[in-house]
Amino acid sequence: MIDYRRRMRANLAIAVIGLVLFAVFPLVANSGLVFLAGLVAVNIVFGLSWNLLFSGVGLLSFGHAMFFAGGAYAMAVVSLRLPDLPFAGGLLLGAMTGGIIALVFGYIALRRASGVYFAVLTLAFSELVHIVITKTTFLGRNDGLVGIPRPVINLGVASIDLTSALAYYYFIIVAMAVVAFALWSFQNSPAGRLIQAIRQDPVRTAFLGTDVRSWQLTAFVLSGTIAAFCGAVMVPFAQIASPEIAYWTVSTEPILFTLLGGAGHFWGPAVGAILFGAIDYATRALYGLSEITVGMLLLGVVLLMPGGLLGFLLSRRTAARRLTGSGKRVPMANAEKAT
Repeated sequence: MIDYRRRMRANLAIAVIGLVLFAVFPLVANSGLVFLAGLVAVNIVFGLSWNLLFSGVGLLSFGHAMFFAGGAYAMAVVSLRLPDLPFAGGLLLGAMTGGIIALVFGYIALRRASGVYFAVLTLAFSELVHIVITKTTFLGRNDGLVGIPRPVINLGVASIDLTSALAYYYFIIVAMAVVAFALWSFQNSPAGRLIQAIRQDPVRTAFLGTDVRSWQLTAFVLSGTIAAFCGAVMVPFAQIASPEIAYWTVSTEPILFTLLGGAGHFWGPAVGAILFGAIDYATRALYGLSEITVGMLLLGVVLLMPGGLLGFLLSRRTAARRLTGSGKRVPMANAEKAT
């Protein structure tokens, strides 16, 4: 119980510090960096959605780009073709698009494959989605959909104007914080602990009466829905939906975030996403340097810090506490009693 409370306080402290930093960032950064920070915030939750599947039920997905792109294109189509539909309706439709794709694909794939074969199937299906987008005139083919407007949310008695990039940036921060909190609450709920038990020992969990395949499908649909929501939120900020967001390289990004930060920790993908964004910005002047730098860093993390950067830092902190605790002097009064 003490460890759980300590972990909960640590997660809460990280969340509060992160929110404060994102909130004050526009005060000290230019518009380009603020735009990058908004994308990083979306990538944080995108990584958390993938890690829900990987660290939850132990499923490896190489196809999360299809969910992200599904939500993004659904939001883009609604914004351009159905301008009278409320903004919340577009977000809901985008999230549902990813959930439906995950439900259909997961229902088929989980009955046919597991392990690395499941991962290859996710990659193949994601590439199929990418091809469909590039060949569909309604979706803009290779040019994508451009000129996506940012919304004005009408609340009846008042309205919230999100047409400026800064206003929409703060909307992203609030939306991603709410989703991250919901994910954290789910993972610490009885259902979240159950899917973690499935990852640790699916055979024993099934022996105890749990329908493992149904829970795997549930986690897959939830992960796809959240990834699609991230895509739907991102599109009005970037004001474009292009086929590149459905390409296989986008599917590797949440994997990189998770491995860099640490798959065994809830905020591991967040650390990885921030680090990835910083490297991408610092190496923007030379084409290809970002990929080389991230690749070398990932290789070093995997070889030297298998638990990721966050896992390494927390392990060092724990080791320091133990060392400090073992070196404590015995108070004189207690020493006299002992003698």
